[in-house]
Amino acid sequence: MPFYERGDVRIHYEEAGSGFPLLLIPGGGLNSNIGVWSSSGPFDAMAEFKDDFHCITMDLRNANDGQSPGPLQIENPWGGYAEDQLSLMDHLGTGEFLVLGCCIGGPFILKLMEKAPDRVVAGVLCQPSGFRPENPDVFWTNNTTTWGPALCARRPDITMEMVEAHLHNLYRVRPDFVFSVTRDFVRSCQIPMLVLPDDIPPHPWQVSMDIFKLAPNAEVSMYPWKQPKELIPAAVARVRAFLKAHQPVLAGR
Repeated sequence: MPFYERGDVRIHYEEAGSGFPLLLIPGGGLNSNIGVWSSSGPFDAMAEFKDDFHCITMDLRNANDGQSPGPLQIENPWGGYAEDQLSLMDHLGTGEFLVLGCCIGGPFILKLMEKAPDRVVAGVLCQPSGFRPENPDVFWTNNTTTWGPALCARRPDITMEMVEAHLHNLYRVRPDFVFSVTRDFVRSCQIPMLVLPDDIPPHPWQVSMDIFKLAPNAEVSMYPWKQPKELIPAAVARVRAFLKAHQPVLAGR
């Protein structure tokens, strides 16, 4: 179980395979952690892609089921999570990389593209989370009743007042689209993307379609692709083909 430390943040991560780097961001919202890939994700990305890429994944800072403790960043929390991800890639000596993320991984990927457009080669946004006008506080409600109280129970240095400030800056400062970036940014972003839509309360179908329509170099997968489960292998094959198509030639890099 390797760890990377940056100041007061300690990131638990795992690696598998070899080849061009592929950062894999698990779903699970603020409880995003490595175990999600094999337990509750639509597919186990580490297992699926380790034969094709150098796969890297990590526990999100302060995920209750993970092992990445650190301060609860209240100001600019989307940027703070992105810094954790980019700093881990720095620690591993990785310059350019591909990225695939589920759920909260969608907003994370777009933030990475905004902060490091010279490093993110292409991204797969799998069932990205986003704002749903008819249920605007789904993330606030979920996290103030589950993630936040559990975090406070195990971390006496963190209060629910701090949790609410963190959640406010994540989800209420920009109550639209994917929260982490603006529509104007996605409209200007030239980085190739593949979107795998979903349509449950935290993963609005319309947000996936908006990303696809706004991003100049975006593609969208078939929908539905998770149910029945017999459809998932075709979706994974589409993801693999997309990632390989955008993998830079390693020679001279």
